[in-house]
Formats: sequence, structure tokens, C-alpha cells
Amino acid sequence: MKSQYILAIDQGTSGTKTVIFDSDGQIVAKATEPLKSYFPQPGFVEQGPLEIYQSVLGALRKCLEQFARTTAGNLTDIKCCGISNQRETFVLWDDSGEPICNAVVWQCKRSVDICNRLKDSGLEGEVIGRTGLIIDPYFSGTKLIWLYENDSRVRNAVDAGKAHFGTVDTWLLFKLTAGRSYLTDYTNASRTLMFDIRELGWDKHLLDKFNLKNLNLPQAQPSCYSYGHTDFEGLLPNRINIAAMVGDSHAAAFGEGCFERGTAKATMGTGSSILLNTGGEPVRSKAGMVTTICWSMPGRIDYALEGIIVTCGATINWLRDRLGLFADSRETEHMALSVESNNGVYLVPAFSGLGAPHWKMDARAAILGLTLGCNKNHVIRAALESIPYQIKDVITAMEQDSGIELLELKVDGGITANHFVMQLLADLLNTNVVNIGMEEVSALGAAYMAGLQEGIFREIDHLKNLSVGKKQFLPNSDSGGARISYEGWRKAVQRVL
Repeated sequence: MKSQYILAIDQGTSGTKTVIFDSDGQIVAKATEPLKSYFPQPGFVEQGPLEIYQSVLGALRKCLEQFARTTAGNLTDIKCCGISNQRETFVLWDDSGEPICNAVVWQCKRSVDICNRLKDSGLEGEVIGRTGLIIDPYFSGTKLIWLYENDSRVRNAVDAGKAHFGTVDTWLLFKLTAGRSYLTDYTNASRTLMFDIRELGWDKHLLDKFNLKNLNLPQAQPSCYSYGHTDFEGLLPNRINIAAMVGDSHAAAFGEGCFERGTAKATMGTGSSILLNTGGEPVRSKAGMVTTICWSMPGRIDYALEGIIVTCGATINWLRDRLGLFADSRETEHMALSVESNNGVYLVPAFSGLGAPHWKMDARAAILGLTLGCNKNHVIRAALESIPYQIKDVITAMEQDSGIELLELKVDGGITANHFVMQLLADLLNTNVVNIGMEEVSALGAAYMAGLQEGIFREIDHLKNLSVGKKQFLPNSDSGGARISYEGWRKAVQRVL
């Protein structure tokens, strides 16, 4: 049978990756293009909308050149495209398709005062009930309110009904289809503070409260959907279907195989995003999680609880860059194992506060339990242990919120190379921890979804057999020591709080 390939675009904060997968889910070509962020004021983070779009074309151009060099495939064998993207970042453009202002990035904190004002007005209960989200600058809506109140160009365009809103997926789709398609998917819409995750539509009540009732909004569809056709401004010889769009964390969950209720994924980078698939009904959290849409396809919506850990790998970078305890993070596994235990030392990494399930953003980091018998290896071990301890905190809260027992945890990110961390995580959770062995999991998830929509993959069960080379960490039969150490962690956190 003739080879069929799927193009995946993973548009992230620091750059764009393009990846071409074959029909076995294996990478045949990939390339990256950096993307610049701008910081016009303290706490403000912006990007150029046209620079975002050009980064996609730049990365794709490199990827196609590699594809032509390294495979026997023809460009006409690329059958469809899936897009994953940085979720809460958004763009505003006018009727002519020209951006009204810079894209506002998810990291931007300009709307802190607006969030406080909305909370004081008593609106947060309604927001949580309708959108599943807490009122926080992390999500798009409050930053959009800030623009409306502080930028006359935005306010005039919104009031005149000439402002078009879109998260990055929508902006790319609009540009790639020359304005023919104005759509988004449920996962991206669910991150805006303006979308009712039960009704699967834009919430007119909240839009009115936000003074945004005249804002143009894209039609929301399942992640697997025929969104429009493009030849990427002539980079491909023929137009292909953009057959999937999905937020990057949700794409990672799908790429790693969180297909069933009770499966979860943890991305371990600078911070950590944990998604637990809760099945066909949204679950409201009592412990600081947000409720969101995990992924969707025609006729099926899977919801999720999401927990955000503020500081994960950043702790290890701090020990290396600020304290000089080691030169390469790969050394830390051996250093941690060189001591028999943490010797009662705990590092609570509240460098920028503590996220879920505590949400104490004014907390500060601490190293507790030091004695004269401790050395730097005890501190390094405590830092590594803080990662699985925090994930255990979040998973425990999710299980209590949902009544769903964790079946398996999928993991990705650079820290997964540290076997000490992975084994402790398996022991603490008393379940299998699985790394599928591929770095580009968001791109893989987008490709899987596009392939399902296009018929390259028959069904979800087909995808379960595609991941090869995965690494499993099974809980030790005797993991009592891990549980005792975890109790010490909980006491250390309470002291910090």
C-alpha cells in the first residue's frame, strides 16, 4: 500500500515544531523555528501574531526539506494536518484580517487587579460552574477584559462588532485558509473563561458580564474535525485537510494514550501539568483543580481535572545555576542514590508560590531538616523527591474530588530520564508509570487525531498498538519507605504554608 503521512504542527511559546509521522505513528522528519516574546512592561508577555504564523511556515519549510532528503515519500503522500498549540494565548484581528494588537501570551500577568475585582464582585462561583476554571490571569478572558478597558483600538473594535477573537489554533487556521475558516476546538475554547463546558458553546451571560457581548468568536467543534484545507502558501503541491486542532496539554494526553477514565498524564518540565481523564461527565474540584475538556471527537467528549505544579524541573535548574551543586542535571540521579535516604531533609519548592492543590501563591521555598550530618547529596535528593511528592499531592486530590482511582500515569518531559524520580513516583502512587519514549507527544496527539478524522487510523484501539519503545516503572512490592517519607513531606509543606 502506498505510504501515507500526517503533518503535525505544534505551535508553542518558545517556538514552533513541525513533525511528519508515518501511518505507524513514527517520526520521519521534524524541524523547529524559534519564536520571540516581548515584555513591554513588568509582568506583560506578548508575541507578534504574524511572527507566530511565519514561525509555522518557517518550521514547515525546514521539515519538508528534511522529508524530501531522508524518505522515499512524495509530498503528495502527506494526506492531512493536525495542529496543537499553546492554549491560553490569544490574538485579536479586524474584519480585514489584520491584528489589532500583539498576541497576549498565557504567561502574562497584566490582569491581576481585574481578577481581584471579579472575585470581589462574587462572580467566581458562576465562572467555575460554567467554565470549570478559576478566575486567574492564566486564562484568556481576564486579559481580554484588560485590553478592552485599556486599549482604545480594542474597545472601539469590540463595541463596533469588528473584533475577531481566536486562540492560536484559530489564528493559524484563519491565516492558512485565507480567512475561509473561523473555527476552534472544544479544548482551546475551554481555556478562555468564556466557554460553557457542559453546553459546549460560548457563554453569553459571562460575555455580557465581561462587556464583551459584541466580540466575534469562532465556532467550536470537536478536536477531530475537517477544519479547512490549505497548501501552506504553496509549500505543499496540493491542499490538505486540517483534520484536527487541540490544545498542547490535551494533545499530549491523547498522544500518550489517556483514552480511558482513570488514566492521567504528567508533563514534567519547568513546571508540571497533570490531566486526569474523568470520562463523559465534568467533575467539579474542591481542592484547587480546574475542570476542563480532556479531548473530543464527533459523538464523544472526555473531560478532565487539571492540576498545575508551579515549580518542577526549575528546582533542579536552581540547584545547578544558582548554588552550583552540580554541572549537569544528569548527575543528579547518581548523587541522590549515593545516600541511603533523604536523612529527614525536605525541599519545598515554593519559589513562586505553591500551585495545586494548595494554591498559596505567597508561600516561599524552604529547605527543612538539615543537620551537620547532611551533605549536598541529601539536598539534591530532597529536590528530586519534591517532584513526585507534588504529583502525589495532586493525584490524591484528584482521586478524592472525582471518586476515580488512578489506573496508570503517563509521563513526559526531560525529567523522565531520571529513573530515581520515576521509580519513587511509581512507589508513591502504587501504580504503573509509563513513558512512551517520544519527546514530541503533543505533535503525536495532534497527528493521531488528524489520522482518525482522515481514516488513516481506524479507531482508538488501533492507536494503542502503535507506541513502541515505552519504558514502564512498576511499584516495588515493598514501598513502605516511600510512604513514610511522603508523610514527612506533608508535614514540611504544612510548615511552609
